Amino acid sequence: MVAATPVAYAQITFKSPSWGELSPQEKQVLAPLASDWDKLDGARKQKWRGVAQRYPTMQVDEQQRIQQQMRTWSQLTPEQRAVARQQYKTLKSLPPEKKEEVRQKWEEYQNLPPERKRELAAKPANGRSTAPMRAPPQPVQPGPPPAGAPAR
Repeated sequence: MVAATPVAYAQITFKSPSWGELSPQEKQVLAPLASDWDKLDGARKQKWRGVAQRYPTMQVDEQQRIQQQMRTWSQLTPEQRAVARQQYKTLKSLPPEKKEEVRQKWEEYQNLPPERKRELAAKPANGRSTAPMRAPPQPVQPGPPPAGAPAR
């Protein structure tokens, strides 16, 4: 019984190829991750290799989205990546109605003019300042839906 343990363990470990061991097609698809590839753990490499394998079957807009996400990810610091992973886990665990609320707020944010986005980005996280608040913030009233959006 003990002799079977190493075999079972070997089945769940991930092959962790270096960048040089990837196929030309994988390198082309995963190019935005090239500088970080050899620092990724085996599980993350397998995830990205799976994306590269599915890539040719994706719609063009999905391929563009994946490429943009990889470029954005590659520009994040390790700390920013850790925050992004935690936020993803938090969002994943939300009940469906909360996910919908977050999605709607994200759409509203996406429709803001660039200068307003910069203002919001300059504020401390969660809109909290280091100074104590004197009055509770007023709730934001949603505006009309963007043109072409389905009615609520």
